Amino acid sequence: MAVRGFPYTDLKDFLAALERAGELKRVAVPVDPTLEISEVVTRTVRAGGPALLFERPTRGEMPVAINLFGTEKRMAMALGVESLDEIGERIGALVKPELPVGWSGIREGLGKVMQLKSVPPRKVKTAPCQQVVYRGDDVDLNRLPGLQVWPGDGGIFHNYGLTHTRHPETGKRNLGLYRLQQHSRNTLGMHWQIHKDSTAHHAVAERLGQRLPVAIAIGCDPVVSYSASAPLPGDIDEYLFAGFLRGERVEMVDCLTVPLQVPAHAQVVLEGYLEPGERLPEGPFGDHTGYYTPVEPFPVLHVETMTMQREPVYHSIITSKPPQEDHGLGKATERIFQPLLKLLIPDIVDYDLPAAGVFHNCAIVSIRKRYPKHAQKVMNAIWGAHLMSLTKLIVIVDEDCDVHDYDEVAFRAFGNVDYARDLLLTEGPVDHLDHSSYQQFWGGKAGVDATRKLPTEGYTRGWPEEMTMAPEVVSLVDKRWKEYGI
Repeated sequence: MAVRGFPYTDLKDFLAALERAGELKRVAVPVDPTLEISEVVTRTVRAGGPALLFERPTRGEMPVAINLFGTEKRMAMALGVESLDEIGERIGALVKPELPVGWSGIREGLGKVMQLKSVPPRKVKTAPCQQVVYRGDDVDLNRLPGLQVWPGDGGIFHNYGLTHTRHPETGKRNLGLYRLQQHSRNTLGMHWQIHKDSTAHHAVAERLGQRLPVAIAIGCDPVVSYSASAPLPGDIDEYLFAGFLRGERVEMVDCLTVPLQVPAHAQVVLEGYLEPGERLPEGPFGDHTGYYTPVEPFPVLHVETMTMQREPVYHSIITSKPPQEDHGLGKATERIFQPLLKLLIPDIVDYDLPAAGVFHNCAIVSIRKRYPKHAQKVMNAIWGAHLMSLTKLIVIVDEDCDVHDYDEVAFRAFGNVDYARDLLLTEGPVDHLDHSSYQQFWGGKAGVDATRKLPTEGYTRGWPEEMTMAPEVVSLVDKRWKEYGI
């Protein structure tokens, strides 16, 4: 069932819907974007509190909207559904069972969904995001209330800028979500991690000795903002996916000074280019791992043009040790992409990415076990599945275990494992931000087989029966519960 008023025209429309639903709190007093906003937001997230609109930040020229996706309820509102599983069910209903298994199958499956149900973005000639224009020396990033989130951060960061690039040879567009460090009034550090598509675009431009045009949109409608974070295959356009989620075409407009298009209803747009070979130190930055990421050299965006709506709203996000707002985005991805992961690995019944695992550190997976070492087969398949390849710990449980019930998962993982036989150790790629690996970008991984063991796996003792109460007693106690006076 769609949320009333969906799809939202822009960020302001979504904020109005949140306010009507009692999910938005306006903060009318002055609040400092350096550290103070971060502390207020972190306490609010951990209390399960509302989205926040800081109306009078002490730096910058516009209010700050934050914690928009901090609960599953608001994430569902953002995507126009009552439950995040609804979108996965829509995708699952359209994916044909005869599609080939493998990564080509998941691409084809998602491609068919797009063809059937979504529409491509629609180009418009004029747009609200270009109502106000600053060029050249008039560009000043200090108009934006960028945040310093943690005391050790290297400066001001813009944490929800949707970055647009095109492959210099193929023209394929990429939309990504990357942190942006403000170096000066008109330059930004681009934290482009090694596994990201924008990094590949920049590498080609540098090989050709060309500047890479870049456009950054801040404060987009919530579906577009989510789509920028989604782990889509490289040949699936994020705006086509956003159209599928919205059930309506996304309006795009040509940038004024770079050959790219941006959402017409963005609040702020930054246009510029990267010089080949140019790098500046970027960081430190307190990231979602709960630790500061170190200073590294990253490309530099020279902003030549800044456009915006009249009376814009600035959108950002806080990163920290969980729980934090980005868990809402991760949970949406988990639920939306479940049918496609099951298409790639049909053995999977369900899976969960715990918030404490900060996206890549842990996956809990249930399977319908059918043969010896089936769990280890699934582990290896997951490590071969696109960005699931970065997962460090995989726990496999039987299908009767609810992967979202961490107490039940722990019961299985703590009690059903002989670590001499049921632990699979390997090495492979890890997330760019992973601090625990002895070498950057790769490290050790583990798979834990917490399933019931089979005689054909060498378990000859006879797996014990788990205790369950007799159904007739459960029914009797249900009926008499009020009599007990407990």
